Amino acid sequence: MPDKQHQLGFETLAVRAGQHRTAEGEHAEPIFPTSSYVFENAAAAAARFSGEQPGNIYSRFTNPTVRTFEERLAALEGGECSVATASGMAAIYACCAGLLKTGDHIVSSRSIFGSTTLMFTNYLQKFGIETTFVALDDLNAWEAAIRPATRMLFLETPSNPLTEIGDIRALSSLAHKNDCLLVVDNCFCTPALQQPLALGADIVIHSATKYLDGQGRCVGGAVVGSREVVGQDVYGFLRTCGPTMSPFNAWVFLKGLETLRIRMQAHCASAQQLAAWLEDQAAVRRVYYPGLASHPQHALARAQQTGSGAIVAFDMHGGTPAAWKLIDATRICSITANLGDTKTTITHPATTTHGRLTPAQRAEAGISDGLVRVAVGLENIDDLIADLGQGIA
Repeated sequence: MPDKQHQLGFETLAVRAGQHRTAEGEHAEPIFPTSSYVFENAAAAAARFSGEQPGNIYSRFTNPTVRTFEERLAALEGGECSVATASGMAAIYACCAGLLKTGDHIVSSRSIFGSTTLMFTNYLQKFGIETTFVALDDLNAWEAAIRPATRMLFLETPSNPLTEIGDIRALSSLAHKNDCLLVVDNCFCTPALQQPLALGADIVIHSATKYLDGQGRCVGGAVVGSREVVGQDVYGFLRTCGPTMSPFNAWVFLKGLETLRIRMQAHCASAQQLAAWLEDQAAVRRVYYPGLASHPQHALARAQQTGSGAIVAFDMHGGTPAAWKLIDATRICSITANLGDTKTTITHPATTTHGRLTPAQRAEAGISDGLVRVAVGLENIDDLIADLGQGIA
C-alpha cells in the first residue's frame, strides 16, 4: 500500500486500506482470536502499558483485526482515526461518555433512531447531561436551542425512518461558531454515498451492523474523527469501559467493506424504482425517499450525497391495520427491524424501532401509525414490487 492512501480511489481503499501482513505472508486479512499478548520481557511489558512503546496489550482495546477495520473505515470516511465498538449504540454512548461531562448539553435532531432518543433522555439525563430535540431541517431551531453549556450537535442524515436530510455544512458552521462538536450518524448512506467529515462534521458514527456488513451477520459500531478527539477521548473510554468489537466481527465487516460501493449503488437503483412505484399507489398517502422530486430536501440530498440510499418509507391510508396487513401479505420481504442487508426488510416503526417512545414523542418525530419502512435489498426489483403489490392490493 502506498503511504498516501488519500490519493487512492474509494474502491481501492475499501479493499486494501489498513492491511498489514504478518511474517506468514497471508493474502486475506487474518483473524486474531486472542485475549492477550506476550511481551519479550518485563521492561517491554511496562513500556507498552505506559504508552512509551506502541503495540498490542489486551484485546479489549488493541487487536490487529479490529485495528485493520478501524484503519480501513477511517480511510473511507476521510478521518484520521476510528474506534470500533460492540454495536452502533455503543458507538454513540462511547462518543458521548468520552466527550461530555455533567452539566453539558446536547442539541439533537428529534428525527433519530428510537434507542438513541431513549439513551439521551433516560440515561445521559441520569448523569446530568441534558438534551434538547429540534426539527432536523429547521436551522433557526437548532440555533435557538444552543446554550452556553451546549457541547454537541447530533443528527442522523438521512433520518430513520423518514429520510429527512440535515444540512451538514450549515450545521457545521453553526456548531463551530458556538464551540460545539458536530456528530453525524452516517448509517444510512455510509461513506460510499456521503462523507460528513468533508462537509465539516467533526465526528461520524456508524452502526457497522447495517450496510458496512451488508448481510446481517454481525453487530458492531464505530466512531470516526480526529486523532485528538476520537483517538484520545473516545478511545480512552473504550480502553477503560470496554464496549469492544470482537475480532471475528471486525473480520466480517472488513469483507463487507470490500463490496460497499457496488452494493450501495445497487441498493439505490432499486430503491428509486420502488419509491416511484409507491407514489402511484392509491393506498399510499405519502412516500418518503430523497431520490424523489417530491421529497422536501431533494435538492439538498443531491448536493451532499452521491446516492439517495436504500430506505423507503411510506404512509398507508388506514393506519396500523393497513400497515400490518401489507407487511403480513409479503412473501419475499423479511419482517425484521434490522436494515442494511442484501435481503429486503420491512417493519412498522410505530410498534418496533420507535415503539418504546411515548405517543407524543412519536408524533413529534413524525412516526405515524400507518408508516411502513422498507430497507430495499438486492433482490430483483420486479419481484419486490410484486411482493409489496399483494398487500397494497
